[in-house]
Amino acid sequence: MEERAASGLLEWVGLGLFHIFQGVDHLAFLLAVLLVGGSLKRVLLLVTAFTVAHSLTLGATALGWLKLGAGSGGWVEVAIAASILWVAVENLTGRGLGHRVGLTFLFGLVHGLGFASVLAGYGLGDSVVGALFGFNLGVELGQALVVLGLLPVMRLVRRRPRLYQRTVRVLSLLLAAGGGYWLVERAFALIG
Repeated sequence: MEERAASGLLEWVGLGLFHIFQGVDHLAFLLAVLLVGGSLKRVLLLVTAFTVAHSLTLGATALGWLKLGAGSGGWVEVAIAASILWVAVENLTGRGLGHRVGLTFLFGLVHGLGFASVLAGYGLGDSVVGALFGFNLGVELGQALVVLGLLPVMRLVRRRPRLYQRTVRVLSLLLAAGGGYWLVERAFALIG
């Protein structure tokens, strides 16, 4: 179902903000990445990798440089669920954290395809570039608000190692369960 295209930049920004805050799966991925983000420098690197990657695929798709087939939106949603499950399992095992920036970039490419399908659902109206810029700006502002809210809490929790270990374990288990549920639900929706 195609929604009405936004009429101006602020409306596109609002739609991007709305999407990030209603997009529980994108927020779950961001939380999973931030749980073991580490130093402020590393967190900024992770968030930047995610941002650059999803902006690339969102832009390439919206501008028509990358074409998604009719059924590919469902597979993108399955891959987004898999990304949450993957990162949560890595958090639990402690393995693979050394390549987290690269992995976050790769998964960001997939998440950008998800953002692109949402943007396309609104219809781009007269200005593809304006719509793309505004929507992506809204997504980035929403993501920045989430990071700014979570980062101080995570820094406080990290000061208490036992609490931090429990927090990572419990939240990663919940994120893995959610990612696994979405993965199965979305995969069955595709084949059913």
